[in-house]
Amino acid sequence: MADRSLDTMSIPLEVRARLAELELELSEGDITQKGYEKKRSKLLGAYLPQPPERSRLSHHPRTHKNCRPGKMNGVEQSLSQERRTPVTPSSSARYHRRRSSGSRDERYRSDVHTEAVQAALAKHKERKMAVPMPSKRRSLVVQTSMDAYTPPDTSSGSEDEGSVQGDSQGTPTSSQGSINMEHWISRAIHGSTTSSTTSSSSAHSGGSSAANRLADVMAQTHIDTVPQLECESRGMELGGGLFIVRERIPEENHSAPPDVTTYTSEHTMQVERQQGSTPRAAPKYGNAELMETGDGVPVSSRVSAKIQQLVNTLKRPKRPPLREFFVDDFEELLEVQQPDPNQPKPEGAQMLPMRGEQLGVVTNWPPSLEAALQRWGTISPKAPCLTTMDTNGKPLYILTYGKLWTRSMKVAYNILHKLGTKQEPMVRPGDRVALVFPNNDPAAFMVAFYGCLLAEVVPVPIEVPLTRKDAGSQQIGFLLGSCGVTVALTSDACHKGLPKSPTGEIPQFKGWPKLLWFVTESKHLSKPPRDWFPHIKDANNDTAYIEYKTCKDGSVLGVTVTRIALLTHCQALTQACGYTEAETIVNVLDFKKDVGLWHGILTSVMNMMHVISIPYSLMKVNPISWIQKVCQYKAKVACVKSRDMHWALVAHRDQRDINLSSLRMLIVADGANPWSISSCDAFLNVFQSKGLRQEVICPCASSPEALTVAIRRPTDDSNQPPGRGVLSMHGLTYGVIRVDSEEKLSVLTVQDVGLVMPGAIICSVKPDGVPQLCRTDEIGEICVCSIATGTSYYGLSGMTKNTFEVFPMTCSGAPISEYPFVRTGLLGFVGPGGLVFVVGKMDGLMVVSGRRHNADDIVATALAVEPMKFVYRGRIAVFSVNVLHDERIVIIAEQRPDSTEEDSFQWMSRVLQAIDSIHQVGVYCLALVPANTLPKTPLGGIHLSETKQLFLEGSLHPCNVLMCPHTCVVNLPKPRQKQPEIGPASVMVGNLVSGKRIAQASGRDLGQIEDNDQARKRLVSSSTTTIASPSSACLMFLFLSEVLQWRAQTTPDHVLFTLLNSRGTIANSLTCVQLHKRAEKIAVMLMERGHLQDGDHVALVYPPGIDLIAAFYGCLYAGCVPITVRPPHPQNIATTLPTVKMIVEVSRSACIMTTQLICKLLRSREAAAAVDIRTWPTVLDTDDLPKKRPSLIYKPSNPDTLAYLDFSVSTTGMLAGVKMSHAATSAFCRSIKLQCELYPSREVAICLDPYCGLGFVLWCLCSVYSGHQSILIPPAELETSPALWLLAVSQYKVRDTFCSYSVMELCTKGLGSQTESLKGRGLDLSRVRTCVVVAEERPRIALTQSFSKLFKDLGLHPRAVSTSFGCRVNLAICLQGTSGPDPTTVYVDMRALRHDRVRLVERGSPHSLPLMESGKILPGVRIIIANPETKGPLGDSHLGEIWVHSAHNASGYFTIYGDESLQSDHFNSRLSFGDTQTIWARTGYLGFLRRTELTDASGERHDALYVVGALDEAMELRGMRYHPIDIETSVIRSHKSITECAVFTWTNLLVVVVELDGSEQEALDLVPLVTNVVLEEHYLIVGVVVVVDIGVIPINSRGEKQRMHLRDGFLADQLDPIYVAYNM
Repeated sequence: MADRSLDTMSIPLEVRARLAELELELSEGDITQKGYEKKRSKLLGAYLPQPPERSRLSHHPRTHKNCRPGKMNGVEQSLSQERRTPVTPSSSARYHRRRSSGSRDERYRSDVHTEAVQAALAKHKERKMAVPMPSKRRSLVVQTSMDAYTPPDTSSGSEDEGSVQGDSQGTPTSSQGSINMEHWISRAIHGSTTSSTTSSSSAHSGGSSAANRLADVMAQTHIDTVPQLECESRGMELGGGLFIVRERIPEENHSAPPDVTTYTSEHTMQVERQQGSTPRAAPKYGNAELMETGDGVPVSSRVSAKIQQLVNTLKRPKRPPLREFFVDDFEELLEVQQPDPNQPKPEGAQMLPMRGEQLGVVTNWPPSLEAALQRWGTISPKAPCLTTMDTNGKPLYILTYGKLWTRSMKVAYNILHKLGTKQEPMVRPGDRVALVFPNNDPAAFMVAFYGCLLAEVVPVPIEVPLTRKDAGSQQIGFLLGSCGVTVALTSDACHKGLPKSPTGEIPQFKGWPKLLWFVTESKHLSKPPRDWFPHIKDANNDTAYIEYKTCKDGSVLGVTVTRIALLTHCQALTQACGYTEAETIVNVLDFKKDVGLWHGILTSVMNMMHVISIPYSLMKVNPISWIQKVCQYKAKVACVKSRDMHWALVAHRDQRDINLSSLRMLIVADGANPWSISSCDAFLNVFQSKGLRQEVICPCASSPEALTVAIRRPTDDSNQPPGRGVLSMHGLTYGVIRVDSEEKLSVLTVQDVGLVMPGAIICSVKPDGVPQLCRTDEIGEICVCSIATGTSYYGLSGMTKNTFEVFPMTCSGAPISEYPFVRTGLLGFVGPGGLVFVVGKMDGLMVVSGRRHNADDIVATALAVEPMKFVYRGRIAVFSVNVLHDERIVIIAEQRPDSTEEDSFQWMSRVLQAIDSIHQVGVYCLALVPANTLPKTPLGGIHLSETKQLFLEGSLHPCNVLMCPHTCVVNLPKPRQKQPEIGPASVMVGNLVSGKRIAQASGRDLGQIEDNDQARKRLVSSSTTTIASPSSACLMFLFLSEVLQWRAQTTPDHVLFTLLNSRGTIANSLTCVQLHKRAEKIAVMLMERGHLQDGDHVALVYPPGIDLIAAFYGCLYAGCVPITVRPPHPQNIATTLPTVKMIVEVSRSACIMTTQLICKLLRSREAAAAVDIRTWPTVLDTDDLPKKRPSLIYKPSNPDTLAYLDFSVSTTGMLAGVKMSHAATSAFCRSIKLQCELYPSREVAICLDPYCGLGFVLWCLCSVYSGHQSILIPPAELETSPALWLLAVSQYKVRDTFCSYSVMELCTKGLGSQTESLKGRGLDLSRVRTCVVVAEERPRIALTQSFSKLFKDLGLHPRAVSTSFGCRVNLAICLQGTSGPDPTTVYVDMRALRHDRVRLVERGSPHSLPLMESGKILPGVRIIIANPETKGPLGDSHLGEIWVHSAHNASGYFTIYGDESLQSDHFNSRLSFGDTQTIWARTGYLGFLRRTELTDASGERHDALYVVGALDEAMELRGMRYHPIDIETSVIRSHKSITECAVFTWTNLLVVVVELDGSEQEALDLVPLVTNVVLEEHYLIVGVVVVVDIGVIPINSRGEKQRMHLRDGFLADQLDPIYVAYNM
């Protein structure tokens, strides 16, 4: 610190220069911090004063205003001017972030790194963000592509660092004095990611609860204590290469943070949803070691700790919380940012337009540019016009005025007379031709350009297309096409370098018109005849040339410049710059457009000047070449960009004999860029000692539309300092000029760009709306009125009117001039003394929450964040995307291949903090892409619109993404608050008043329908001898076992079941009598070998088929209770066998019946590895049955006794068994028989799993009851032959068929392309009248529709496809029958649905959700919609729980502990008011009823039931109810590579898991797109995005997602994700 306070004035000049070089070396990364400090102290050793005393330094009058000393960490850290070495460029600029000119065509400084950002980051040390780092699969960390290791290619453009690729480490002037502060910041950031690792290595310290409490500690610990603590707890290196911070936390801070998760240590049990009562020992899954969160809950380290961190981070809201109140019905308005009452407003008077000096018409100025060329070409043919350089800096070629004149004439003659035929020339005067010349051949370009002027054709200079798919080259092609260009002039070398087809043709570039390529080299041209001369006229209003300009959206426009504008502009530049004949000018700029063209090609010829042209390729090899040429040729003028000055600073140290005293004017072409000031200052500081005078530096402002807007004049008065403005960044965001604000961190220092051009008038108007003049303290778009501007966008009259024909108005509405003004696209103001200041560009403007931010300013702040070794300096893109009705800022940077994951992440977090502090705006997304992958413009800069396009379509392939929606999305709708309880009376009255029906409906009444068949069965069964006479209780009732016996007697040979194999042939069939006999033998086996009593439970573990059916009836004959269980999968025993074991145990089965094959499987070695096989109950193999018949077939004493148990895993992952009584089973079969009109003559095809629900009933029970033939198709067979089911339906001429969603999906995907060949095989579906999808969920309307469409050509009637709905408490509530109206579809407002309201909307209206009716309500079923919380009945415009009353309701859950409270609630609920007598079963599903216009069979209006989703799965977020499937549908739509998606909540975060079908490189593309779509369509912020491989999301046999299993897998870290992103 001591060396800071030495008197800089006492140091000799050469030592100061050496210090300046050192600082630069450090900033460019050519020297380490250690080396820098060593050399610096060596240099200063002699000059250090012993007692440190401060000396004043009057370097600049403005110095101290914005540099107040601040106290940090108790260390006095004065940032004031006197502590710095004088290299600091003008101190007022020094305090702010800096950079050379802007992105697109400009360069960023390395000395941007300034105290502002450091101080801003220091401020963050108190409110530190604990941001969890994303986890990534190892394969993503190790990039595969080799080109990831090559640094960005800088060969093609003028905007990259080229050979001077230093990493800006930042000048350390500010940070030296506050090393403790630096330490603390980096520690704060490192410490926050305690638990971050890549997903394949996780090393954690046990005590990392610190990470969770870190954020809270920050708020409570006083910062002054930190520096001492810091030194010893800097962190330990762990296996993962991470810092773990062990903190000394003050004793009183041991209280746990306010708990969002409700997982405190008392409820440890809730972490895993256990089946048993004992806590499971925490297993170690793979490599995830378990650790404890701050609350002492063991959770899987990687995932949970990060989420916990994230939760802690989000606990302290960044912005004030939104006002919360209930928004009625559908007024779900987005929160509108209320204007800040304290925001600055412009207070000045209305500005006055500023008039430039008069354009003095000098007598000898030529009447046109061609006339000037003719004059010099004939008077002084030997005078040099242009000298070109080779890459060694040697003069390559000198073009004299004589040669320029003769060659241009030759080109003009050849263009007009040698293209096409004499009668039909290809090019006529006034036509447009393209000029395609490389950056290193200005001579050929100049000859071609003047050739065009002489021939009176219009040149359109463009870049050389490098490849057929060059970024933006398509748009250039569009410009050429719209200009009607058919000929392209080019040089020999360039023509040879263009891409060629195998035949040697130049291919047509994408989007380009067909062009004739014409080489302009003299040797290829014919000499004009002696008598031919070009017609040289005075300048007129014809178009002289068209300059291209790229817009913000990537489109390319052509700005037309007339001949008179061209001449006037040259005259104005000559006058402003004081050009005289034969001056020498060094030009480093692109000579094809903009300042390089105006000075280096046009104005130079008017004044017979000599231009030394420095190509970009030479600048890359030797950045100081332009300064050498200035010295060598004693040049008076040089045209450069800030970048060139910056490069010269870096490279000048080896040069001894530099003398810049000949320069009278150094034109800085991008002086309008607010950040060029630092380059100018730094350049002046270093080269002042080499003869450079301060007044020589002349920044200018220009735009394609208005040409040169303003330029600083070279003055002789060196005492008059240039204009400076230190502006408040906060004020600028409101478009207001406030000088030197109180908030010292966020100021922008701008330099003036001189005065208005001669002969022009300038003013600034409001950027949007009517062009009204600004006030004097207001930022506006600068407009110019002058002859010397562009006149139109070629061929675009509408845009031309808005830009080139603007009439600025006073506040009273009167135009200020009769002449039109041109909008320049520059934002700025006219300051005192008529000086013009520019603060940004319209193209870079981003309006976030009503405040304006400039992309260039954001870039500079990002680059000011140290350390810079992670990203390439010139390769940063900043743009905004529209999400949820506001612009959101996105930053994309190229990451260096050698930077590590953690480092980059640290850098990203700090960038966010810096931008938040300095600009008070949140960044929505920050992404790093591998080196060299961003699309480039032809000159090497980043192609912004292309980058944005790639980002939005998800093809940018970033390697690091940080999304911060939580901090920057502040306009979400207000959270909903539930209304206070409303009494029953008011509900009833309310429904009556609003004319709403109570939502209830019922199927046909079973009692009224006489079932003849049933009456016959009863007669016969009572007369048979084998069965005891039916008791009176059974008169209206039959047991299934009796029905089977009756059928075996009356129709013994009637086939009930036919099983098909994968080839579609009959594998097995059963007649009534065969089934009866088989069942008898099984009953004997159970009694004799199994020693079972009646009422014992038997598990039937069979593949889908006939054995299962026989075993079921065998159990009924023996009086046992069967439970059907899906057999374990032979290839996947480890995961499927435990479920079998669990069902067997939970159902308390006394015996297992199965086939011989499965019997062996259950006792195999693989099985032993998965479960304890010694604890299986008796296993009976039914392949070997006894020969005898039972003495007596069991007859239940009471219809309410148990017939069978139905076990299934719900979508929430709960295994639930329900009890089905004999009464319910028969009622169920009867209901289905009536609904589907099933009789013995019918055939029904069933392609379902026969293990639970309606699938089991249709497979095993209905045929026996109704007598129809069931054609059974095991769904597994469809995997080998997808057409099996449909071919069977066609072959057997089936009218009714049942399938599952998985089967339908298999057919849709597998047979999509085969409909023609199936038609050829005779597949005909025209006889199908009902095709029912059996499901327990909301109908999947997209799937059923695509299935209908696909098979329409094969005769399938769209109305035939429908769905059913069942659940645990009632296995079938709805089922589309044969008669009755078609299923209806309605569109509901999704936003209303979140508030539990149903509002019907038109198809296609925004936020509409299509819902399909779930089939007709079955006979004997009554439904009511009830409020799940209050249990009151609801009106039909409300979403509520579906309650059902029916004879075939299940009679209760079968659980190990007999959890009676659960059972009574689900199966025996009563309404809290209204009809309080009826006993209802609660389905656990939300839905609503609608009375349709249709009539049903009985002539009544038809009531349709719409199922919306399971209550268990619905997510309460922000007070609203969301259904996972809606969010998932949006997400799947957002990117082509997302095949499946599942969402769930963890604590208060929404977690989205997506399956990626593509390369892992695409994984990170999905994160922003998923976040965007959920925000846009659902107004929710995604907390975590998890990208996984295909097949990770578990799906059950019914094709339903098991979201809770997925959630458990995620929390236990078992998913092996490709990438996990934690949104901040």
